[in-house]
Amino acid sequence: MAVKAVGWARSFPISEGVRAARQWTAAHLASLPWNATAADTVHSVLLCVSELVTNAHLHAVGTAHLVLTWDGRCLHVSVADGDPRLPRSRNTGADAHATSGRGLGIVTALADSLDVHACHGGKAITACFRPAGGPDPHGADLRTG
Repeated sequence: MAVKAVGWARSFPISEGVRAARQWTAAHLASLPWNATAADTVHSVLLCVSELVTNAHLHAVGTAHLVLTWDGRCLHVSVADGDPRLPRSRNTGADAHATSGRGLGIVTALADSLDVHACHGGKAITACFRPAGGPDPHGADLRTG
């Protein structure tokens, strides 16, 4: 019988920093069968983990809960935090010289789909990556803007 899904979860308090989340993610990605043939996907996942964990630390001022799930077609990267405020779209033309505020836009550009939802008194942002490309096996595109 084949394994249908594999996943890992870990909490990253601010004191551990974003680097720890990237390193933990990279170690788990190395165990996946497509890691060696999908370098672009691996780099996109690691950049998105950096952005999402950074956002959790900055906006929730607390622990980021990171879950990775590989279902055989998509890698789901979910970061939850205790801040119930859902992220808002920023007008990219509002301040072209701003040094922050582009993280979720980066994740949206790199992920194959994105979902933002309230959960457990906070929120979770889930980005999905399909290393083989092709249509989204989960149905409609879940990107938010």
